[in-house]
Amino acid sequence: MIGNEIDRAQKKTLNNRLNEPRKFIQVILGPRQVGKTTMVLQVLQKLNVENQFYSADNVSNSNPNWIEQIWEASRLRMKTQELPEMVLVIDEIQKISNWSEVVKKQWDEDSRNSLNLKIVLLGSARLLIQDGLSESLAGRFEVIHMTHWSYGEMKEAFGFSIEQYIYFGSYPGAASLIEDELRWKNYVRNALIETTISKDILMITRVDKPALLKRLFELGCLYSGQIIAFNKLLGDLQDAGNTTTLSHYIDLLSDSGLLGRIDKYAGTTMRQRASKPKFQVYNTALWSAQQGYSFNQLQMEPKIWGRLVESTVGAHLMNAAMAESIDVYYWREKNEEVDFILKKDDELIALEVKSGKNTSAKGISAFSKLYPTKKKLLVGGDGLTIEEFLSIEPADLF
Repeated sequence: MIGNEIDRAQKKTLNNRLNEPRKFIQVILGPRQVGKTTMVLQVLQKLNVENQFYSADNVSNSNPNWIEQIWEASRLRMKTQELPEMVLVIDEIQKISNWSEVVKKQWDEDSRNSLNLKIVLLGSARLLIQDGLSESLAGRFEVIHMTHWSYGEMKEAFGFSIEQYIYFGSYPGAASLIEDELRWKNYVRNALIETTISKDILMITRVDKPALLKRLFELGCLYSGQIIAFNKLLGDLQDAGNTTTLSHYIDLLSDSGLLGRIDKYAGTTMRQRASKPKFQVYNTALWSAQQGYSFNQLQMEPKIWGRLVESTVGAHLMNAAMAESIDVYYWREKNEEVDFILKKDDELIALEVKSGKNTSAKGISAFSKLYPTKKKLLVGGDGLTIEEFLSIEPADLF
């Protein structure tokens, strides 16, 4: 599926940390099907350290004793084989209720006994994992974020052209199916979208209106790259819910790496969260798989293709925001608009995307008069090509 090996920056990070003396629990977070498990297995294969790998995928969530059992089994192996160190990996950790308290207890016991059992936890439900980390494991963990694959990674691994990346997105497991678009769309819808919603959200989070959440995801994908008021969505959804419910559901979808929101930059957090959001998929495959256009047909529709190009840039930035200390916004005042505002610490970058011949970026000029702007970037037109921009790590822009 992925060739000989995944070549991702996080792989080197994990390898380096596991070769160090036992310091912290290593927590790897990321959406489904981005290669978390594959990466860990490849690192373990090259480590000269005994290891044990377990998955909680098929374990009852009401059985927290399972963690204690596998932990104790690893301790006994170390003792009977007289091993100076061992790595214990637990995949899909969020499936076990009260997992963080159990992990804390076992980790602290090993620390008191100076047992060099190194722990790696993998999870795909970011919100639940991070809640457990902050509540129970403070000072005991390091996080490695894995995001959806970049254009450079898909090009290197599968030979994707920039047009293929824009349309088919970046799920490595689906890459071999793109010549059969119907099969590819079914795979994305059933194995990725439905599985993520049913297993990472509905099974482990209370959702009072699951049908509303699913419909919100579908509409959010349809509107990806567009600014839509929640009140308008309520009308489209034909549901008696409220904007607070929709905002919560968007947070759940975002924490699962499916669909996020980009708020308006307004200088204050309160005004930003009160603004109309711009919806943004984290992977353009999520948009394409639900549309009636084929790859060739869509390229003949310049207006729709242009929106997908902007969504591709947005996905690139949103994935960077998950892994780096970068905030992503849009800006609009009256008739002036900037597609994306990037903020890191106190520095701002204004970025406009143009897929056609129009190279006007008046919105950037208007924005920079109101706020000190470190850089003004144009992607498309006379600026950077879309391929050039997607080959740049957003953090390197600052």
